[in-house]
Amino acid sequence: MKDSKRVVLVTGASSGIGQACATHLHQRGYRVYGTSRHAVEAGPVDSESFHIIQMDVNVDRSVQRGIEHVWEREGRLDVVINNAGFGVAGSIEDTTIEEAKAQFETNFFGALRVCRAVLPIMRAQRAGHIVNISSMAGLAGVPFQGLYSASKFALEGLSEALRLELRPFGIRVVLIEPGDFETSFTARRRRTAQSGENAVYTDRFNTTLGIMEADESRGANPTQAAHLVERIIENPSPRMRYTVGPLIQRIEVTLKQIVPSWLYEWVISKYYRLG
Repeated sequence: MKDSKRVVLVTGASSGIGQACATHLHQRGYRVYGTSRHAVEAGPVDSESFHIIQMDVNVDRSVQRGIEHVWEREGRLDVVINNAGFGVAGSIEDTTIEEAKAQFETNFFGALRVCRAVLPIMRAQRAGHIVNISSMAGLAGVPFQGLYSASKFALEGLSEALRLELRPFGIRVVLIEPGDFETSFTARRRRTAQSGENAVYTDRFNTTLGIMEADESRGANPTQAAHLVERIIENPSPRMRYTVGPLIQRIEVTLKQIVPSWLYEWVISKYYRLG
């Protein structure tokens, strides 16, 4: 180990929450490696920015190369933040199997690839933190983003099981469930190919998505999530789940757990004008 600071890997660090986490932790003295599938090559660490490496979480060999690069430079890996992901919008009926697979390939299997690649290192160390960036949409299904919700629900289940499996090795697995943040997530959202063609859903789809995008544009600063990540990785016994984001959305998730399902569905339908 080159110094006493812990080594952190953040996937999807080119923008949004991933970039905020990588930047904040770098400024706090951690040795941070951020990944981007568009990075040309690994650049040197300097006082101004974190180290950026090329990694495509959709490709096994790319993930393995990225982890090997960090291991060769540092000789350890203490924290992994699985943040890489994107959103697909469209009714479930209008989402093809190929579009659904693409959503899961990044949001779910991408995180799984990274976990499988780093676990031998962390088990040998008998220590580590794995922070999986889920979503409040992983706690409550979001209309016209059903496959995005499904991918995050899957990540939640994976993380719960992984936390139990890794506890004996001193590895802590944590979920962060963000609400709306002002990031590039909105601009990068993909609409299904048929979402603008099926008149059965078009009006409600456009209305609902417009409300969501307006909420996202007023979202919190992603540095809020970055500060939460630091608190988690400094905690030797963090909780399983942490929600972060607008208070009203955190209340909405709690509401689902305590009121009858018909009432919760009525509230959501009214908010998104589903009719």
